[in-house]
Amino acid sequence: MHIMEELKTLCRELGEESLIPRIESFIALNKEFESKKGKEFVEVSILGFAEGILTTLKLKYPENEKVRSLLEKVSTQGKELDIKFRKPKPPIFDE
Repeated sequence: MHIMEELKTLCRELGEESLIPRIESFIALNKEFESKKGKEFVEVSILGFAEGILTTLKLKYPENEKVRSLLEKVSTQGKELDIKFRKPKPPIFDE
């Protein structure tokens, strides 16, 4: 995922290199589930993880525009994919 490469680059720029192995491990772990859960399910999971890291980085670096921009990008993409996994409302609630 291109966004994860951007996240790793941002971590390097911020001096947060210790996060990079964790990001790579999380990606590798989730890629193992791709055949069972599907590519989009894995992408939602990875984007959620990235969003958590970026939220923490935003608290640590509140003035950094790159952090805010990437967080917005990840959040938007995650929400778009997440919609595919929501269960529709049962027709009983439609009036």
